[in-house]
Amino acid sequence: MSRAASNVFNELSDPVRPSTGASGICLIVQPIHAAGLARLRDAGLAIRSATSLAPATLAREAADCVAVITRNGGFPAEAVAAAPRLRVIGVHGTGTDPVAVPEATRAGIVVVNTPGANALSVAEHAIGLIFALAKAIPQADRAMREGDHDFRYGARLVELAGLTLGLVGFGAIGQATGRLAGALGMKVLAYGPTRPDADFEALGADRAASLPDLLARADVVSLHLPLTAETRGLIGRDQLGRMKAGAFLINTARGALVDEDALAEALAAGTIAGAGLDVVSGDALAHDHPLHRERRVILTPHVAASTEAALIRAAERVAGQVIDVLAGRRPPNLVNPAAWDRRRQRESSAGVSA
Repeated sequence: MSRAASNVFNELSDPVRPSTGASGICLIVQPIHAAGLARLRDAGLAIRSATSLAPATLAREAADCVAVITRNGGFPAEAVAAAPRLRVIGVHGTGTDPVAVPEATRAGIVVVNTPGANALSVAEHAIGLIFALAKAIPQADRAMREGDHDFRYGARLVELAGLTLGLVGFGAIGQATGRLAGALGMKVLAYGPTRPDADFEALGADRAASLPDLLARADVVSLHLPLTAETRGLIGRDQLGRMKAGAFLINTARGALVDEDALAEALAAGTIAGAGLDVVSGDALAHDHPLHRERRVILTPHVAASTEAALIRAAERVAGQVIDVLAGRRPPNLVNPAAWDRRRQRESSAGVSA
């Protein structure tokens, strides 16, 4: 890590400090902004940074911890079982799919997250990917550097005003993306079956009757869903086949929402015009995956939520909720409410003071 980066992220463990409201060790699975670490230390917690994301390592390093904060690396069942003092798992971000939430709930361990903390930054990145595809910005940059000054005569460039952006998922990030797109003159179409009509009306968005309806009507499809058993592989061959030939697919949510092999085939066949992916299945695409060779794909390494502003908000919010739980206060973003009473029973039987 560079010296500059170390000013933002603190990956070093520090000794236990005198308690000022909470005590014990908080394991930081992946780096968070220094602002969040400062809140934890000020509350009396010691910081320990995980040395690996391997389940066995997390189990060993969390064994004596009262709190854990993780990002997309999650926290596995093996580590939950190995940490008898653990009282809270904080998720820096919205998605809790990499965390063993059922096991934590059974153990009376509270799980919290930070929905909305990174919404604007992720929305901006989604719009940035749309711009890059519509204006062929990566290809134009490459052409300029290679001396191809005739690039403009053969490039397919798209004006966004008047086109329809289809949002699959209409929570905080989907709505923020819709607001930005509306400011560009795009029409907003959204699919969010659990969202109230008021959300659509507030944004002036058209409510899609179904996912197939949205796919057929949208010029740009942008994904804003959590990863669940129902959403895994949501966009596959059939869904890509329902999209317009000139359409773009944007994914800033979870990589496994998309069948990447099917996407590569669709791009090669001209079924859709391009894709912008900030997330992929697993940690990374295989080095020989055809999407790496596809010039109509823009790949970014899960950076949509990594603006300075978003990192500060998420770190401070997750740290604040960890402190709340350790102090016996119900946190605002409680992922597993069933754990709250179970936690109280667990602490009472163990003689732990909330």
